[in-house]
Amino acid sequence: MSFLANLLKDPPPTHVFELSEEGIACARVAAPEEQHFAGLEPGAILISPAHDNVQQPFVVQEQIRSIAPPNGHRKRGAALILPDYCARVAVLDFDAFPDEREEQLALLRFRMKKSVPFDVDSAIVSFALQPRRRGPGHDKVEVLAAIMAAEIVGRYEAPFRAAGFQPGLVTTSSLAALNLMQPDDISMLVKLSGRILSILVLDESSVRLARCVELDDNRPEDIESILHPTLAYIEDELKATPRRIWFSGFGAQGAMLAQRWQLEWSVTVEALRSRFGAPGPNNAGLLGYLESVAG
Repeated sequence: MSFLANLLKDPPPTHVFELSEEGIACARVAAPEEQHFAGLEPGAILISPAHDNVQQPFVVQEQIRSIAPPNGHRKRGAALILPDYCARVAVLDFDAFPDEREEQLALLRFRMKKSVPFDVDSAIVSFALQPRRRGPGHDKVEVLAAIMAAEIVGRYEAPFRAAGFQPGLVTTSSLAALNLMQPDDISMLVKLSGRILSILVLDESSVRLARCVELDDNRPEDIESILHPTLAYIEDELKATPRRIWFSGFGAQGAMLAQRWQLEWSVTVEALRSRFGAPGPNNAGLLGYLESVAG
């Protein structure tokens, strides 16, 4: 489920990287169990949808080289997993959706123009049509769209190019992490990475709601103040309650929160899992990507 992709598809990725304010996670696609993490000093990356995120590109470049040293003069392909908060992901519905790609993109830019803090005309837009909902009254075309400022993407890619990589696929952490979930009727992904809380609501394999919130504090009460209206949306709009909540990035308080949410909302709560390691605040997207390409 990687929906943010630029046009540079070749060469195929040999490496996958996930970036966060805390550091850079890396794995070779051919050896997914062998993962590395290079920490970043505070301020090297500052996540935002509105301004350049990579504040210290040379520092980022050197850390890339430290965990993925150059291999001769050959360009290597890289998949980049970017922080959720530097993009906008939305589920949009239309009475009719054009067939021509240029018309599709123009319509999506128009719909998202007022909801993003950057120029949509030059932004990178990617999308996926979702299956129509079953039942009466569900005759609209639903589109999962992701949009990101071109300048932000370019600044993320630049240190990798300088380190000898050719960025190909670019996506966001939560969208990549969906590959670690098993669709189960109505389900939720609740993912914490630093100060950013991401929530995705799924109906089987279709995304029905995407939220990304900057928190002032990571206390359970602050997190739950975001989850409560999301659960109300599920009940009001989807006429259901979630069967399962998947969570990632909560560290030591994860088990406590899982028990608390199970009791309060009568829902099964499980931590994301991967064959290639334990998903945490800085690598869930990387592990999801590896899951999607592994045999």
